[in-house]
Amino acid sequence: MAPPAGAGWTVAPTSPDHADALAELQRIVFPTLDPSERFGADHYRRHVEIFPEGQFVALTSGERPIATTTTLRLNLDLSRPQHRFPEFLGGLFLTAHDPEGEWLYGADLGVHPDWRRRGIARALYASRHATAGRLGLRGQLTVGMLNGYGAVADRMSAKDYYEQLVAGDIRDPTVSAQMRIGFRPGGLIPDYVQDPRCGGYGVLLTLPADQPIS
Repeated sequence: MAPPAGAGWTVAPTSPDHADALAELQRIVFPTLDPSERFGADHYRRHVEIFPEGQFVALTSGERPIATTTTLRLNLDLSRPQHRFPEFLGGLFLTAHDPEGEWLYGADLGVHPDWRRRGIARALYASRHATAGRLGLRGQLTVGMLNGYGAVADRMSAKDYYEQLVAGDIRDPTVSAQMRIGFRPGGLIPDYVQDPRCGGYGVLLTLPADQPIS
């Protein structure tokens, strides 16, 4: 199968040679995330060592990284989804990666602002989904950051925001896009990250392996 591609870009496996550029991309994509929770070059090099088939980048025709996603295999009790990034992942080096884990957990996915709305994020999710299927996993699991909540936190509780989001009454810039792809919301997770844009809140999201990307 040919790698996903669009005008001027293509998806490829992450290489150690991409590490420095991806560390800079993290700062651009997640400017308000606490620096202690951003991946650096050493982290990316280690991710490729421990789980090479789960790491992807989008590259320009000039081989410049413009988007990336990091994954690992692990287990999570979906009836008790509360966890915190990055402790749940064993730190930023992903030492919690379990070669026998039943879920492909998306630790992050980011696209450079200049390259958004071109189908790149969807292509990265599709590459993850193909990996989950090839490995016989239950599917993808991730936590979407409620990046629209921080702007309304002074007049709305996170619980109300989440319920209205699920009902379709409001749209979140991150989680709504993930739901359109096919991810199913499975509960609100407080204190997931240190980021004022989402007030620290995330949403548990699952995409079963037998469900196609929308």
